[in-house]
Amino acid sequence: MSRFFYAKLAITNIQKNGKTYYPYIFTCIGTIAMYYIMHFISINDGLNNMSGGDSLKIILNLGTYVIAIFSVIFLFYTNSFLIKRRKKEFGLFNILGMEKKHIARVMLWEAFFVTVTSLLFGLVTGVLASKLMFLLLLKILNFTVPFGFVISEKSLLTTVAIFLGIFVLTLLNNLRQIHLANPIELIKGGEVGEREPKTKWLMTLIGMICLAIGYYIALTTESPLSALNMFFLAVILVIVGTFALFIAGTITLLKMLRKNKAFYYKTKHFISISGMIYRMKQNAAGLASICILSTAVLVMLSSTVSLYVGMEDLLDQRYPKDITISANNLSEEASEELRSIVFAEAETQVDLKNPVHYRYHSLGAFQNGHSFLLSNDETSINKMSLLHLIPLSEYNRMENRSVNLEPNEVLLATLDGKIAGNSITIADSTFQIKERVNNLTIDGLGQFMLVNTYVIIMPDPETVLTLSQSADDSIITTTDLSYYLGFDANGNVANEIELTTSINSILKENSINGRAEGLESSKESFYSVYGGLFFLGIFLGGLFIMATVLIIYYKQISEGFDDKHRYEIMKKVGLSNAEIKKTIRSQVVVVFFLPLIMAVIHIAFAFKIIAKLLALLNLTNVSLFAISTAGTIIVFAILYAIVYVLTARVYYRIVSS
Repeated sequence: MSRFFYAKLAITNIQKNGKTYYPYIFTCIGTIAMYYIMHFISINDGLNNMSGGDSLKIILNLGTYVIAIFSVIFLFYTNSFLIKRRKKEFGLFNILGMEKKHIARVMLWEAFFVTVTSLLFGLVTGVLASKLMFLLLLKILNFTVPFGFVISEKSLLTTVAIFLGIFVLTLLNNLRQIHLANPIELIKGGEVGEREPKTKWLMTLIGMICLAIGYYIALTTESPLSALNMFFLAVILVIVGTFALFIAGTITLLKMLRKNKAFYYKTKHFISISGMIYRMKQNAAGLASICILSTAVLVMLSSTVSLYVGMEDLLDQRYPKDITISANNLSEEASEELRSIVFAEAETQVDLKNPVHYRYHSLGAFQNGHSFLLSNDETSINKMSLLHLIPLSEYNRMENRSVNLEPNEVLLATLDGKIAGNSITIADSTFQIKERVNNLTIDGLGQFMLVNTYVIIMPDPETVLTLSQSADDSIITTTDLSYYLGFDANGNVANEIELTTSINSILKENSINGRAEGLESSKESFYSVYGGLFFLGIFLGGLFIMATVLIIYYKQISEGFDDKHRYEIMKKVGLSNAEIKKTIRSQVVVVFFLPLIMAVIHIAFAFKIIAKLLALLNLTNVSLFAISTAGTIIVFAILYAIVYVLTARVYYRIVSS
């Protein structure tokens, strides 16, 4: 026997099974290239020269971990399709006289060729595309760097190590399956799952309960902080519920339809439902995976697109004025002195306009109806609220009003949250709500909108300080009010940035516990973070779409080979090609688009909680997020339909050949 017999046989096998092997190899190449690119960008020294570069590196480094973990799961999953289709072939080799050790050599050579080809072309593609992707990222970030071409040895070695490990593990798993199976099991390996699955009412019920709880959490979560706490629990419940309903619930539903004789005993329904019942057991996990991946793509792209497109809204929300100063524990005299110094400094560099300033104090509290507890109650963390207390004198000056308040009266403005009734209780003090204020010219509240927020106009500064001092040690207390000063600065960008730096120096020189922030000085950092999220969303979205397409493709091929014999029988009993094609279409359409429909339902229920999470990133434009979500769904559905048309043709060619 030639020493290269097994190598030649492995090459022949790969070519003969091109329908399944070539998409797998191309996917390996794409995954390797994407990991190299992400790793290359995440460690690129060019990011060190930009504001917010450290945060951007953290985001991109997270992306490398996501791709690595996803690659392990995804390549193992797709490899299972390959080994399933090959079991009958290996069983035939075994019957014809090849020992399992010989089959193992063939599999070893096949794995060798796939690994070498994937790594070689994947790394070459990654290296060639890495600079292009880096320039795309910098374009998104509005940042420029000198041109140059660099190959990262660290990225090359890391990529080779990770994917070599994945290929070795998949090979060992394949060898394990061949070693444990006997020839008859191998011959029938492609027919696993033909026995009619049992109705699993318990799993169906569990799936419905998990999905219902996940949806309930998503719909009832109100504050962004609560959304952050509950989102991942809701995600886990929805994933569990999705898999349970696809695995057990679909079979339960199909069997219920089969009992409906008026519906079932029609040619297209009879064949489709019968086929789907027998196929669903082995394809349900794949359909659930497609649903979860589709949901992930829709959430990721709609969120990151809305964040990036709404960048100006984000900046306006975070910085209502071009330059803002916040200082803690500042007396009225010190506040006036600081304002004079800042204005004098500003007038030398920019044209100062629209100044807003006021003294205030913010208290964290736990809301129960119209009562607010200032102690830290661990059991009511989801009821966290923020009270923005402003003395009446400050309010009257800003709003040019002359409101009078009794010692037990307040004005109330509800920014986010609800208070019923005509009174409000803070700690042990109860106040009557004299008036609910709808319009406020107060700036700087956007950063406080992470929880239910209320602006309360108090009778005098002493009342504000008394309430702050009634808080226990777990809440930060102050000896004086805080001070906010904001103004627009008409001038060139360099002067605005320099002015922000100068004001911070003034605060430091005067030992004031405060900070100045400027729109222009922070814009680059914002673009680094949100542009990085947008880039990562597109990158991972592309990876998940590739995975979705491949799973769909393998599912169609797998079902095609499994159904080929069944449709040959249909021809023999008298069904025409037109009837068979119509039956195929009805079955494929239902099964194919079910994951997409479920993904859209998931997005619809998750919309509110995702909008709350985006508020943590300063995006409060819900309309923009809704438009981004709708647009993403439409584009994805079109792509999904194109994949359906292409794979349905492959399926029909297999069953009709």
